[in-house]
Amino acid sequence: MIKVAKFGGSSLSDGAQFAKVKNIIEQDPSRRVVVVSAPGRRTSDDNKVTDLLYLVKAHIKYDVSYDSIFEMIEQRYMDIRSECGLSLDLDQEFEIIRSKLSKNISMDYLASRGEFLNAKLMAEYLGYQFVDSADLISFKFNGDVDMEKTEQNFKEIFDVYNKIVIPGFYGSLPNGDIKVFSRGGSDVSGAIAAASLDADVYENWTDVSGILMVDPRIVENPKSIARVTYAELRELSYMGAAVLHEDTVFPVRAKDIPLNIRNTNEPDNPGTIIRESFGEDSPEESNRFITGITGKRDFSLIKITKGNIGENLNTLRKVLNICEQHDVPISQIPSGVDSFSIITPSSKLEQCKYDVLAAIKKECGIDAEIDQGISMIAIVGRQMAYKTGISGKLFGALGVNKINIRIIEQCADEINIMIGVFNEDFEKAIRVLYESFAK
Repeated sequence: MIKVAKFGGSSLSDGAQFAKVKNIIEQDPSRRVVVVSAPGRRTSDDNKVTDLLYLVKAHIKYDVSYDSIFEMIEQRYMDIRSECGLSLDLDQEFEIIRSKLSKNISMDYLASRGEFLNAKLMAEYLGYQFVDSADLISFKFNGDVDMEKTEQNFKEIFDVYNKIVIPGFYGSLPNGDIKVFSRGGSDVSGAIAAASLDADVYENWTDVSGILMVDPRIVENPKSIARVTYAELRELSYMGAAVLHEDTVFPVRAKDIPLNIRNTNEPDNPGTIIRESFGEDSPEESNRFITGITGKRDFSLIKITKGNIGENLNTLRKVLNICEQHDVPISQIPSGVDSFSIITPSSKLEQCKYDVLAAIKKECGIDAEIDQGISMIAIVGRQMAYKTGISGKLFGALGVNKINIRIIEQCADEINIMIGVFNEDFEKAIRVLYESFAK
């Protein structure tokens, strides 16, 4: 059995966290591939190492001294080395980096050094082989990952070393230059490693015990989700749930590799398992049938009304083209016999709303209207399609609590119900829904 274990920055912020990681790895010999992030914050007012590296680059760009910042970075690694009793020659490693600190230094190279150094320390600490991600994850020049070459690289290395530590967040271009993923990309690195080696499980270790049913900033001590499908995860993530880097699921989903979100600080908690599908539902899932509730504030509605508009697809096509021309993204399109609405984030519409209204008037001969201050809430659950009375319970709970529903939508696969409420009712609505469905 092969498990790929990726550890986030909060799990690797200091020597004490390194010790927790070592204990986790030693508890299960199948955890043979370890992917690490750069050190994260130790306290709320601390700095992430990657943020400091980006700051160094900014100082170089504007001819401002970066010495004090670079010394902070050096000290973070020196402290971890000392706390873990390691012997890695960090002086030499930092001398190599310092020798490249000029205006010509690649931001990708500099940003990647946080993971690079942390992986070297972790490899020594675990007694595993360090392998540079630049030798494993291959990018094409267009920025896409060359999965065929990447899989070959992983399998060749794993034939030689069957216990490895690799840095997350980056790979290399065909010319050897370092290429990073977007922030949070170590999640993607772990998923690529798991897919390349056909791992049995991809464990993503962080500072929360899996995915919570609802935002803990809105509901105190919400329940966690034991199992969630990839389709449900996509719905939750799209509507604002901060779960994983958005590209994480694709490599492991393609091979139906279970993704297990775990808590480094509570290693006995089983966390959340994510899969394409599950067999029979657990008793808890059958009784609750709601997977999670999430949402976002500040949407706007572009309202178009015209007789028999549903029979005239030309109007919808023109409005969609106008939105595309003005870079207005479309979140939902509720429709009726004589009207439809375009739901879009208010921030995307604010600078061009009058231009959009004028274009609709010109192209369609319609005076459109815009409503603002709307929040969209998604109630997600794969069992909702097979349970009667869900909508009635949902609308009844909101009605009893005097929450006005502005929008009602349901996706085609029936795994979510979307509602729109006024911004001022956003948190109250989520609390009401959680109390109604999660208990």
